[in-house]
Amino acid sequence: MKTIVLKCGGSVLDELSPAFFDGLRSLLEDGYIPVLVHGGGPAINSMLSLYQIPSKFQNGLRVTCEKTMEVVEMVLSGQTNRQLVRLLEHHDLIAVGLNGSDGKCLQAEYINKEELGFVGQITAVNKKMIEKLLVDRIIPVITPIAASMEETGARMNVNADYAAAAVAKALNAERCLFVTNVDGILVEGQLVEEATESDIQSFIADGHIYGGMIPKVESALSVLGNGIEKVMIVSGKKAFYQSGIWTGTAITSKERVF
Repeated sequence: MKTIVLKCGGSVLDELSPAFFDGLRSLLEDGYIPVLVHGGGPAINSMLSLYQIPSKFQNGLRVTCEKTMEVVEMVLSGQTNRQLVRLLEHHDLIAVGLNGSDGKCLQAEYINKEELGFVGQITAVNKKMIEKLLVDRIIPVITPIAASMEETGARMNVNADYAAAAVAKALNAERCLFVTNVDGILVEGQLVEEATESDIQSFIADGHIYGGMIPKVESALSVLGNGIEKVMIVSGKKAFYQSGIWTGTAITSKERVF
């Protein structure tokens, strides 16, 4: 079973174009089964503001108290997950939404409960649950909410990039795609079609990759290995895959031979 994991950030959900869904359909036609993991940052921020709960971040991670966790789960499971499933079905793609904590699909442990609260890092993925959907060519749409390995019934907020990476590794996916609002990595305005790990480090050091792109490429790098030879940064506004041709920046652990 050929699996492709795609991570869709909350900021791009409203920008996904018909061409993007054409790309998903092309994957299915060519024998790949997509798995989607999504975030929901902007919608979470709006809901926290509505409830007058302050948003706090530490090293790029949302500090998640008990009240914040309730809002995070409400938004991700009840809003953004539903939105993405509806979009897929609108484009004639069969999808099922999964809250990551359901059936312990995603399991996590605290990173630092004292400083971050209910924020976890994935320690295990119940891949059998996901694979049951894949066998029937159903697209799983997974929230980055995990079941706690340390407290029965507790849920944990997980960075969606790292959740996608964990799912990709567990499924031994052929590629993990990070869907953004840009075509890929741009250096001096030009799309970099392929880069190695050392290229990425050079781009960061030289300032070509900066700001919000840094965690994206670092998460992409974390997926390499375990049978996954390439990860990609692609646009949600275009067909990232069509007739065997990928569009975006492919990142590989192997150095190019000149």
